Order: sequence, then C-alpha cells, then structure tokens
Amino acid sequence: MLPPDEADSAATEENDPEQNTAGQSMMEARAQYVEMAIQQAIRRGEFDNLPGAGKPLANLDRGYDPDWWIRQKIESEKITGLGPPALTLRTENAELDARLDSVQSEAAVTEILRDFNSRVVAARRQLQGGPPVVTPTRDVAEQLALWRERRAARSEAARQQRESEAAALAAMTWRERRRARPQ
Repeated sequence: MLPPDEADSAATEENDPEQNTAGQSMMEARAQYVEMAIQQAIRRGEFDNLPGAGKPLANLDRGYDPDWWIRQKIESEKITGLGPPALTLRTENAELDARLDSVQSEAAVTEILRDFNSRVVAARRQLQGGPPVVTPTRDVAEQLALWRERRAARSEAARQQRESEAAALAAMTWRERRRARPQ
C-alpha cells in the first residue's frame, strides 16, 4: 500500500492526458488495424455487388423516430390493424372504395359503411394519446349511389369487352378462329 502522498501522485498521473499515452496508442493501433482490414477487403472486392449498392439510404429525409424499427416492420410485412386508431382509420378510408367494389350486395355495402362510421365516431370519442382522428364519416346513401354507378360502369365495360371480342371473332375466317381457340 502506498502512502497517501504517493497514492495521490499516482492517481494524478493516471488521469493526466500527457502521461496516459498507452491507452491512446492502443486505440490508435486498433483504429489502424480496422482501417487496414477494411482497405484489404476493398482490394479483394468483398464490398462489390452488395445488396443496395448504388441505392440511396432509406428514410434520410425523416427526422429521428424512436419507433423506426416498428414502422419499418409494419411496412415491410404489410401488417394492418396495428397502430393508433387515427392512422388505421385513415388507411382504411383510403382503401374503402376498393373494398366496397368487391362486395356484391347493397346490404353488405350498407353494413360495411355503418361499421366504418361507428368506428370513426368511437375513435373520436376516445381521449387517448396519439394523433387526432381527422377521418370523415361516410354518408351511407351517397356512397351507395356511388357504388351503384361504379358497378354499372364495370358491367358496361365488361359488356363492351365481350362485344369487341365477339366482333373480332366474327371477322375471322373459320381457320383463324380454329387457330385462336385455346388448347
């Protein structure tokens, strides 16, 4: 054990930046070794043809987001139904017309719209954290009329397609029709 005066001087020598060159030289040696290993790998071509080479880094324009990995996982896996109600309702609102077009009956369209409107109203009433709910409710009668118009336009387009195919088939000779038949 050192006397108190010698212990104090030994402690100040360890903390003195001019005296502590062994640690710095060790760090510099490690940095030089790493740099040398990287340069050798570059010369060997180990960094050539990596996935993402020549492409910009993603999300550089966004600010810092502590939940970046969750957002990235949701986007890559295309997971739906997760997140605050404001965001899920907003995405559902954007995809609602396509969902309505896949339905065949007016009763089903009405049920989907009523369910959507009730969830929007319920989300507005909740005072939980997260972004505010700005998704509008949908007028059932108006959306039903728009659904009927889209359905009529689709059936008209399908009818015209069938007529044009029939006219093209009628214009062919019997040999051309025989060759055009699926086998």
